[in-house]
Amino acid sequence: MSFGTLFEAFLLGLLEGFTEFLPVSSTGHILLAGHFLGFESQGKVFEVVIQLGAVLAIITVYFQRFLKVLVTLPSSPRSRNFVLGILIAFLPAAVIGVLLHSFIKEVLFETPALICVMLILGGIVLLWVDTLKIKPIHTDAMAFPPLLALKIGFIQCLAMIPGTSRSGSTIVGGLLLGASKPAAAEFSFFLALPTMAGAFAYDLYKNRNLLNADDAVIIGVGFVAAFISAVIVVRGLLAFVSKHGYTPFGWWRIAVGGVGLVALALVG
Repeated sequence: MSFGTLFEAFLLGLLEGFTEFLPVSSTGHILLAGHFLGFESQGKVFEVVIQLGAVLAIITVYFQRFLKVLVTLPSSPRSRNFVLGILIAFLPAAVIGVLLHSFIKEVLFETPALICVMLILGGIVLLWVDTLKIKPIHTDAMAFPPLLALKIGFIQCLAMIPGTSRSGSTIVGGLLLGASKPAAAEFSFFLALPTMAGAFAYDLYKNRNLLNADDAVIIGVGFVAAFISAVIVVRGLLAFVSKHGYTPFGWWRIAVGGVGLVALALVG
């Protein structure tokens, strides 16, 4: 394990944290960056496990909110509806993710050109969605009906294709289903908790025999970097989205995907 490897892990961790809750595909970004840096991890565990750092960032920023929900869960129908909605939305990804785990990790994660194409297509979708004049029906993430949560959960499964974006798919899905921009983004934040924690636990279990002490150190560096950068993003994202919408992220995706395709054509 060299200093260069640790520095690459730190950079990739920062990239993960900055992009996890933006609709730009954190996995797509770190897979592309890792490809061009020559960064390799056993079974692509690094790219999945460091996402837990972003999960802890959500818990840190919204700690009071979580505590209130937990304390009021036995007595508050609103809190119970919120928890039920998150669990319902998580189920499709849990089932499909387990069934397709090998295909996702061994085929989709290893296809940089596909990632670039999905970044561009997702960017076009974001630009289109931002032009729509949709009157929000659901403005409170804690009051989403169970059926709406289930639909968003199925839409989240599109993000199993790297470059699609988990947050992007859930936010766009929420908007098209009548959620306001802040409510769709907030629900996406909270849905990330079981989704990413589940992916972390399952991936770590599947690859437990491949990892060694050096891998643990590398993952630890990326984990801490992801946590720090995700805290920064989460604190400001809702205000940014309310003011600017998703157009900046759409253009960013198109630019990254386009540059990635050119780079792949030139250097492979």
